[in-house]
Amino acid sequence: MTAIFWFRRDRRLQDNQALNRAAEESLPLLPVFVFPENLGSFTPLRQHSLIESAKALSSSLPRGLHCEVGQAATVIAALAKELSVSKVFATKAFDTDGIAEQLAVEASLSDLGIQLELVGSYYAVEPGTVRKDDQSPVRVYTPFYRRWSEQSIEPPYSLDVKSVNWLTPTAASAVPSATSAAPYQVVAGEEFALSTLQRFLKDRVFFYSEDRNRPDKNGTSKLSHALAHGEIHPRTLLNGLGTAPGQEVFRKEIAWREFYADVLFHNPRTVTDYYEPRFANMRYDSKVEFGDKLLAWKTGQTGYPIVDAAMRQLVQTGWMHNRTRMIVASFLIKDLHFEWQVGAEFFEEHLTDFDPASNAHGWQWTAGCGTDASPYYRVFNPVLQGMKFDPNGHYVKRWVPELSHLDKTSIHEPWNDISGYQHGYPPPIVDHGQERLEALARLEELKG
Repeated sequence: MTAIFWFRRDRRLQDNQALNRAAEESLPLLPVFVFPENLGSFTPLRQHSLIESAKALSSSLPRGLHCEVGQAATVIAALAKELSVSKVFATKAFDTDGIAEQLAVEASLSDLGIQLELVGSYYAVEPGTVRKDDQSPVRVYTPFYRRWSEQSIEPPYSLDVKSVNWLTPTAASAVPSATSAAPYQVVAGEEFALSTLQRFLKDRVFFYSEDRNRPDKNGTSKLSHALAHGEIHPRTLLNGLGTAPGQEVFRKEIAWREFYADVLFHNPRTVTDYYEPRFANMRYDSKVEFGDKLLAWKTGQTGYPIVDAAMRQLVQTGWMHNRTRMIVASFLIKDLHFEWQVGAEFFEEHLTDFDPASNAHGWQWTAGCGTDASPYYRVFNPVLQGMKFDPNGHYVKRWVPELSHLDKTSIHEPWNDISGYQHGYPPPIVDHGQERLEALARLEELKG
């Protein structure tokens, strides 16, 4: 009798509740990871990040990781049949696609008389746990955080890796190669995630409450990729936190991720549809008719420096600072009048730290159709945002070299400097003041 452990978005050996449960069975255990069959359609950076994450996991296993490309239901069932597997273990997913995938695997295994045992989650508090007194879901972050903070969170799980009877991958196992070289080296894996956390807790966390909003500073945890791939668990992050101001703010940021996972769990359609359905009736601009504006946004050629710096950072590195994610989202929705799904799809295509719940509901929060009480009136001014959060222009200069000759007094308003456009930087494609009024007028149409 043997068993399979199906790694998903939990590519680590420590603090892995499902893996600990599998080890308790004392059966020969084959560790398996299934790359999505559409891996070749990912951007080189997303391919690279996923491949490097699996490679890091494989190198940490005594006999390596069994890897295949395809549909998980087909791959897992075929392996289970070949190895006379009695049970398959995995971490339970709560997002829309993850639930569909595990249902498909469960059905394929059931046909063979094999059980799929789903244990734990990707979160410190399992989605669906935090509820109001009447047991209905909590729809607003602040009361969610209060109730989430009252939950009992277990300490990190520990596994004696050498004590597990690991099976050697079969001949079919192979880590796929990326279809093309990535422009940026993504470092992945549990060991790197844990060392990143320790560096953050040693110093940056104490300045986190202020520096996390500054894209020109190294003020964030740099753990979003590790969390998205499951190379570290939120339990591990929370276990190292105290009550200092920066640590408390970091705890609240972890809770935001868990809040969005909870919202998506209760509203699975919102991974692509409106949380507030009435906003589907708002007047939006066509991707076809206004394709030139959309292309300018995607390529960092809008003429608004902070927007363009952020979009170039995304395409070139597969990551974007959280503050600038909000800025570029507001610009796409409120200045260019596209639906939030247009931006969410582009982020999904490029972000190496893509998380379905955080992506969908982060965009909906900015769009004004999400969980915030009265958010549509919030329109980010890209010039003022740049001045406030990149006051010396260092972030813009790094990603928009056409403006590197400008000083901090003009870098966010190059149109006010006689030399602002001498290196080919484009003028603004829209007037922010006018488009803000247009966005609010469209809201009034919807209300009417």
